[in-house]
Order: sequence, then structure tokens, then C-alpha cells
Amino acid sequence: MNNTLTFVNLLIFGTLILLVSVFDWNKGFTELILYPNPDKSYQTGSQASLINIQNKSLENISDKYYAPEDWPFPCDKDKIPEYTAYYVPIPLKIDGRLDEDAWKAVPRTRRFVDLISGSETIHETRAAVLWDDENLYIAFWLEEPFVRGSMTERNDPLYNENNAEVFIAGKDSYYEFEINALGTIYEAFFIWEEAYERGGFDSEPAFQRDNPLVREFNGVGYREHPRGMRLGSWDFWFPGLESAVYVDGTLNDDTDRDRGWTVELAFPWEGMKWLANADQRALPPEDGDVWRIDFSRFNPYKEAPPADDSGGWSLSSHGIWDSHIPECFPYITFSREPLKIP
Repeated sequence: MNNTLTFVNLLIFGTLILLVSVFDWNKGFTELILYPNPDKSYQTGSQASLINIQNKSLENISDKYYAPEDWPFPCDKDKIPEYTAYYVPIPLKIDGRLDEDAWKAVPRTRRFVDLISGSETIHETRAAVLWDDENLYIAFWLEEPFVRGSMTERNDPLYNENNAEVFIAGKDSYYEFEINALGTIYEAFFIWEEAYERGGFDSEPAFQRDNPLVREFNGVGYREHPRGMRLGSWDFWFPGLESAVYVDGTLNDDTDRDRGWTVELAFPWEGMKWLANADQRALPPEDGDVWRIDFSRFNPYKEAPPADDSGGWSLSSHGIWDSHIPECFPYITFSREPLKIP
């Protein structure tokens, strides 16, 4: 009898220890997001407890669940930027000029840095985010003394000339958007291979494997991502997207010096269902929700040595020539607090 009681007591005690170890005292029980290597531990919650998960299939990967010594990504985990996106009660007019009071009042991001080295860049680039119940709004201010653009067809390889880029990450997928100074756009949608059937992506014609515009993708410079291969679709057109650019100068005319160009974007929340499905995130976001969104620009020229200019500049340095690393994307917190407009 005593032995039985002792065994039961030990079992209860062990269970309590396990529950305490996964409890986040600020947020309640933390959802277990599994480590890509089931034989390793990961870090979770405010108590930074180490939990070992055995014989589990991969559900999701989030950078906060990696123990510091196991961080596998090329960016510096401690230098990933954070930004608060404020709510605007009145819809914005998308014309690219960024002369509305909301864009004049919005806090801009810090200056972009080199995508690889994180060093200062020759020209200033900043971005800003606003939102309402219908749209996610994004703006770019790009300093550029000689604004150029040549590509005019949808999904031309804009990454080979001056452009601005946005990446929006979901749990099992992410979306890429590019635009040049002519207003030409490029879009692609990427799905982690291991989540393709599980997430129901195979039901969407734009994502189906037999679509000629769908193909495997394994990153650009970083080809050892823990989640492995992706399927990329170049047949995805973001529903209801609005985009516009404004050139403060003379496009494709180097006889004078330009001040730069600006970009204004509106992404309807209802068009983000494929990004939101996997973790059932709210659309529009709830107050305090955090998303991962990347902002960058690419240039065909480089600043002369001794500058360490890769030709790619971003809000968050990735430490490698590759934008396709969601774990390196900045943290964007959505606040219901209305933007303060003087």
C-alpha cells in the first residue's frame, strides 16, 4: 500500500513539474511549437524552460523556441527590429504621394541597413505601417539621386533593378511583393512543403503542383532552412491589392538629381486567408497581435569601396543574401490605439 502511494505521489509530483515548466505566467499555457529536430530541446515561455519533445511531427517553428546556442539562422536573433503599427479610423487614398496627414504623423522605421553586413547604407530608406479593419497599409520612403525603372510587365524580375519589397509571413507560408519606380509589380507565394497537404493548400488552383507557375524553391543564399523545401507559386495575385508610386524627380533622366521615390500599398485583410489559416490568426488583427513582416530594397549598383555594400538593404539584416528567412523578419505589433494626428 505504501509503495502504491509513493508511486502515485511521484507521478503527481512529476506531472506538476511538467505543467509548471510549460506555463508562461504572463500568457497562460504556452502552445507547444515543436522543434524541427525532435531529439533536441527548445526554449519557450518567460521562464525559459527547456522541454524535450520526443516522437512528434513538426507543427511550427518560431524563433523564440530555440535555445540561444541552437539558433540556426544567419541573422542576429537579438537585433531583429520591432515596430508598432497604429490604427487609422479613416481609409487612406493610395496614390503613392504619402502626403496625407496620417503618413506625416506615423512613426517611421529606423533607417535600412545592408542585408548581409548590417552596416549603414549610402542612401536613406525607411518604411511605416498603418492599418484599419479593411486593410494593411505600408509605405516606403526611398532616397535615390537617379531614379530608374525599365521593367513594365507583371512578374518581370524586378529584383534585378531598383525596387522595394515586402514579405508577409504566416505560420506555414509567406507572401512576397515587389514594385519598381514605374509601378510594375511582382508577386509570389511560398508554402513550406511539409505543410502543403496538411494546411489544405493543395485545394487552391494557384498552388497546385501541376500548375506550370508552381515549382520547388529552396531559398537563395540560405539553403539549409530547418523546415526544408518550399513550393513557390507565381500564379498568386493578392486579392484587392492597391499599389502606387511617386517619383520626386525625373524618372530615367540623369541630367538632373532626383530626391527619390515613395511607395504606398494597401493589402486587404480578407486576401490573407492563406497566411492566417494555419494558426487561425484574427483578420483583421486583434489588439497586441504580432506578425512578422519584412521590408527591403534592392539596387543594381553598389557604393564604392571601402563601403561594404551588397546592393540589398533592409530593415532587418539577414546576415546572408536571402530575403526568404521568416525568422529574420521584423516583429510588427498591431495596436488598436489610434494614430495621433496633430
